Amino acid sequence: MDRIDSSLIALRRIVRATELFGREIRQATGVTPAQFRVLQIIAEQGFVTAKAISWRMQVSQGTVTSLVDKLVRDGLALREKSSQDRRQIHILLTDAARVVLAEAPDPLQQRFVRKFAAMDDWEQALRVAGLERVAAMLDAEGLDASPVLATGDIRPPTET
Repeated sequence: MDRIDSSLIALRRIVRATELFGREIRQATGVTPAQFRVLQIIAEQGFVTAKAISWRMQVSQGTVTSLVDKLVRDGLALREKSSQDRRQIHILLTDAARVVLAEAPDPLQQRFVRKFAAMDDWEQALRVAGLERVAAMLDAEGLDASPVLATGDIRPPTET
């Protein structure tokens, strides 16, 4: 097998791993990987604003609003006006969301983060450069992407 085939197989394995994880997390928790990441961000802080989530995930506030709307609808998040600044809306977890986070399978990106962090600095830089080069080869460097390992659109499908 030549290097081109090996490279394409490795790319397909990465895509397939994210697809399988997305399916696993949806079956185990009822939420998408992007929604799960929102829950994790809220859990880290206790409460956050949509702007803070947007900044952390590198997606638009409109995308965050759609994700949070679904979490609120499913009873996993609450919106509450700030007691210090009534113009700000805080997003908080419900007890049901805490159960989802506690019982969820180990997120794919958490596995990646642990293994990536264990690498030496030079190896991390080499991997980042290689991945950025692959993205450029696929003409994907300008695509909007958040640091969420999931396939497909990160916005939930619109309901009709």
